[in-house]
Amino acid sequence: MAAARVPLWAVCVLRVALATVYFQEDFLDGERWRNRWVQSTNDSQFGYFRLSSGKFYGHKEKDKGLQTTQDSRFYAISARFKPFSNKGKTLIIQYTVKHEQKMDCGGGYIKLFPADVDQKNLNGKSQYYIMFGPDICGFDVKKVHVILHFKNQYHSNKKSIRCKVDGFTHLYTLILRPDLTYEVKIDGQSIESGNIEYDWQLTSLKKMEKASAESKDWAQATEGKSQDWEKHFLDASASKPSDWNSELDGDWQAPMLQKPPYQDGLKPEGIDKDVWLHQKMKNTNYLTEYDLSEFENIGAIGLELWQVRSGTIFDNFLITDDEEYAENFGKATWGETKGPEREMDAIQAKEEVKKAREEDEDEQMMGRFGGRENIFKGFHKRNEL
Repeated sequence: MAAARVPLWAVCVLRVALATVYFQEDFLDGERWRNRWVQSTNDSQFGYFRLSSGKFYGHKEKDKGLQTTQDSRFYAISARFKPFSNKGKTLIIQYTVKHEQKMDCGGGYIKLFPADVDQKNLNGKSQYYIMFGPDICGFDVKKVHVILHFKNQYHSNKKSIRCKVDGFTHLYTLILRPDLTYEVKIDGQSIESGNIEYDWQLTSLKKMEKASAESKDWAQATEGKSQDWEKHFLDASASKPSDWNSELDGDWQAPMLQKPPYQDGLKPEGIDKDVWLHQKMKNTNYLTEYDLSEFENIGAIGLELWQVRSGTIFDNFLITDDEEYAENFGKATWGETKGPEREMDAIQAKEEVKKAREEDEDEQMMGRFGGRENIFKGFHKRNEL
């Protein structure tokens, strides 16, 4: 008997049911966004946001988002959600950003904050967990920031990830997985991926952590009474035999002993610490002991940035644990309006060219008439003479 086919709508409903959506914002309820987002009052000179779809858009209502409105200002605004931990889970952060003013210098990134962040006093010194998104300034800086907070320090991705620099809306996605892999997408296309430990230059930091843990293990192992010293260690008292021929016999190595000659309470003389650690590390995975992308108390998302020229629009914020849900949400929002947005921009560009041409023709006509008037005036003056 053939198995019954599951309808597509049922699969979609199941997918949504399996996904955990921590935060989702698409500003479809008009000015009610002000009840969810808190403008920082830390500085009276902070710039203000308004809800706008911009000068050109794919859909006037669906493309409305938070738009910066004042030039040469810092901005700070945030929204809370129920705190959560991403320990053992995939974390996806996604949003759209549109620099319709053709950004010359300014940020287009978002920040993920701890739940106890002071929203009213949000500023550049407020601690954050993750900073992600485009940053543009002049010809040199055109990059996607991916900064993680780890061991009370901020660590940037050492890879250079280029951002989009045009005036259209673009979809930015960051995926952090529990196996310490990550992926950065722009407009649904993967542009960078790798391992968090190595691409954030955390290897040296983890080596310091590992050395500290090893020293602690060594101290614990060498104090107290009877311990299990069954591990192999080099015989420090051994020396190379006088008749040893390196060319025939190869490099000489000291023999390995099974147990050190000591009794309860005596120091295990002759045990080389490096040899002991070598044996211990064969069965211990230090590299996954430290959480490089797990945050216990995520509770707010915000925009804390500087812009020389305002006009950027932020929209379609999403924080979830499901990659497929994020992909579908991106298609249902940015994916539906990206085409019409470019079409509207093209139409406006043609109209501007047409208008400029008509104005130029008008100026030329006025110039011709003005020249004739000057000729007539000169003719009358000559007759008067």
